[in-house]
Amino acid sequence: MATLGGFSAAHHKKNVSDGTTGDMSEFVCPVCLEIFDSPVTTQCSHTFCHSCLQECLRPQKPVCAVCRAGLGPWTKAAELELKIQSSVAACKGCGTQVRLSQMRGHTATCSKFQEYIEEGVRTTAQSQPAIMSPVPNRFTFTCPYCNCQNLDQDGLVEHCTSQHARDARQVVCPICASMPWGDPNYRSADFFQHLKIRHTFSYDTFVDYSTDEHTMIQEALQRSLLDN
Repeated sequence: MATLGGFSAAHHKKNVSDGTTGDMSEFVCPVCLEIFDSPVTTQCSHTFCHSCLQECLRPQKPVCAVCRAGLGPWTKAAELELKIQSSVAACKGCGTQVRLSQMRGHTATCSKFQEYIEEGVRTTAQSQPAIMSPVPNRFTFTCPYCNCQNLDQDGLVEHCTSQHARDARQVVCPICASMPWGDPNYRSADFFQHLKIRHTFSYDTFVDYSTDEHTMIQEALQRSLLDN
């Protein structure tokens, strides 16, 4: 589908002549984003291509694609169709003056118009903010001593036991830092002992990451009372 209305904000609109204005929005279907084809107007005063309206009627309780009002009777938009037949606009790709009623066929075969659309897609994609995952990685870790990467919890314990057992530097525990209650700035005074005491089991077995620290402490106390 060659969309005429999708990237209007990112590109300067070319002038339209012969009875039309520079604003093409009144001739563009809100569903397919192309020049209206056999336009019809609904009871809620919104206009669609006849074929696009038929798609809106498919659900058991059809609603308007614009305002979500229930779809009642509609009428043929005869005056708008006559205006489309008599108006001419410039193709946004090659600049050729084309009658609006023939614009769909022209843009479908115009290589310049396809380039215009592709440029719009790139511009839109570049303007979108990067989506960062709100969930930290709790499966692989980096050694805080030598920056060796992609170690799972057992691998980190084994690596530090064999490579850094006598290293006295105070470092941040990457496992604790990844937890909801973890402090990414807290440095363990004896990281090697910390690993042996705190990380000889997997948190996944015991921890509900969606629960706050206070609730987890209460649950741990209750489990300890049951065990006793």
